[in-house]
Amino acid sequence: MKNDKALREHVVKLLKGGDAHAGFEAVVKDFPAKLRGQKPEGAAHSPWEVLEHLRIAQWDILEFSRNPKHVSPAFPAGYWPAGAAPPDARAWDKSVSAFGADLEAMAKLVSDEATDLFARIPHGDGQTVLREALVLADHNAYHLGELVLLRRMLGAWA
Repeated sequence: MKNDKALREHVVKLLKGGDAHAGFEAVVKDFPAKLRGQKPEGAAHSPWEVLEHLRIAQWDILEFSRNPKHVSPAFPAGYWPAGAAPPDARAWDKSVSAFGADLEAMAKLVSDEATDLFARIPHGDGQTVLREALVLADHNAYHLGELVLLRRMLGAWA
């Protein structure tokens, strides 16, 4: 394909964010620990719930895209954590790290010229890696915006 490299670069840039909206690292950077499990009045979720939802959904999309034996969590319960607050002091950092690693893995999958972005994923029902990457970028952008709003509501966003 004539513009294959450019398409891959654009999709990776979309996945990583930072142009039209805040990227993941900026949104979670220095998030006050005492606010991570708080649900502001009028909010449906706490920052912890949104972070875990982002991590779980991204992991599911990545694994579906590359692993024919992957089994997705039950919907919708399997895509959300059990509680509003992190279960321990290290849980937030572990989730942030796992999200970052999976985002890099998806970016690598998209960047790899051996990956046919338009080929149907054999174990799917019409999905392609390109479609999954775009769904992931869209889903992440939506919920990163939600995290920014939660930070604002909690007084932790400048």
